Amino acid sequence: MPPPGFFSRWRTPFASLLALLLAIGVVAGTEWTYQRALDSLINLGGRGVARTAAQNVVRSLLDLESAQRGYLLTGRAQYLAPYQTAGNELDIAIRRLREHYRSDPELLQLVDNLHERALQKVSEAAETITLYNAGSHQAWQGLLLTDIGREKMESVRRAADVLLVTEERRIAAERVAIYRTLAIGRFTVHGLALLSLLACVFFLRKNAAFRANLAAHAGQLQAERDSLERQVALRTTALRNLAGHHVNAREDERGRVARELHDEMGGLLTAMKLELARLRRVPDVPPLALERVAGIEQRLNEGIAVKRRIVENLRPSSLDQLGLIPALEMLCSDTAAVLGVPVEAELSPVALDKDVELTAYRLVQESLTNVSKYAQARHVRVRLAQVGDRVHVSVHDDGRGFDTESVPAGHHGLLGMRVRVESHVGRLEVSSTPGQGTRVNAELPARPTPTT
Repeated sequence: MPPPGFFSRWRTPFASLLALLLAIGVVAGTEWTYQRALDSLINLGGRGVARTAAQNVVRSLLDLESAQRGYLLTGRAQYLAPYQTAGNELDIAIRRLREHYRSDPELLQLVDNLHERALQKVSEAAETITLYNAGSHQAWQGLLLTDIGREKMESVRRAADVLLVTEERRIAAERVAIYRTLAIGRFTVHGLALLSLLACVFFLRKNAAFRANLAAHAGQLQAERDSLERQVALRTTALRNLAGHHVNAREDERGRVARELHDEMGGLLTAMKLELARLRRVPDVPPLALERVAGIEQRLNEGIAVKRRIVENLRPSSLDQLGLIPALEMLCSDTAAVLGVPVEAELSPVALDKDVELTAYRLVQESLTNVSKYAQARHVRVRLAQVGDRVHVSVHDDGRGFDTESVPAGHHGLLGMRVRVESHVGRLEVSSTPGQGTRVNAELPARPTPTT
């Protein structure tokens, strides 16, 4: 048994070969029909010429005989002109017959016989005219009254009739051949029309089946696409929820670490500072020990400052205690002090949930961190505004910029910002060109206005 798809695999080449053979057959048949009809028409033309030539032989002899009798009866020389013309036409007709029957020895012999008898008739007429011109009236009259001229004319007619009958028979055969050729061409055209109709029906059925398959395939693709879109939507929602959970868990962990640092380490450092204060009040402490205590206290104050900075980075207390705008103002002020460049803050009151406020703060914090690390900017502008139900946060610097399509591996700041923003169903756009600075724009959902 042939493998599955064997016939379908060979169907198109077989159909193409069959169509090619059919086209060759149609062309060959049409050419053969044309050549047969053309040959038959050419033969008919030749046979018509031969038939006319045979009739011209008889007609020329009749004209010659009429001119002879007119001259003999009237003696007028003008009768000799038709006589001479008839002789020329006789020669032309004989040449045409010889040309036509040059490949048919039997009929060519019959033409020679006809020519010989016609010459005998011409000789008989010429003899009577010669005797008339010589004044031998009894002689030419006696020659004319004999049956020699009639017998010669009858023999010419019989020979010409044989040629005419032969040509009539051949003309009839050629007509039959033409009719047969036309019938073959007719049946060929009918067969071709029928095959074309069948091919059209076959094509329409195949086209309908192909369109049905395309529609079914398109429906299947649409169903698969819809299924994939649903799966993608579910996965996107799951990833967004997971990212939000991760962000919240991270912030919770940072808040816990910040509280422990503030409570535990802050308490320890404060206790150590109190102990140093008591140590200063101990009597008889050597001056050198007091200098060491002062150094330890200075290092302790520096540790407290580092602890406070770490706690603020982990969880900004200003955001919880003062709100978003004061926290951003303090962040911009600190960054300007560190960078030594102006950081312009255009901050308008906005309505955000607590977790979205933290995302907006972290977005500005991460952007300013990137500016301080990479931008080499001379001016930075931070903008916060609310338009309708969307809050716009942007950080723009005039630094050296970068190619957003070729961020080196290991740099996940932009990705982290995008995940934070999209976890709140927001949108983040980072546009930058080398040498033309960087612009970070984010849209976050505003807190819905409570309805009364």
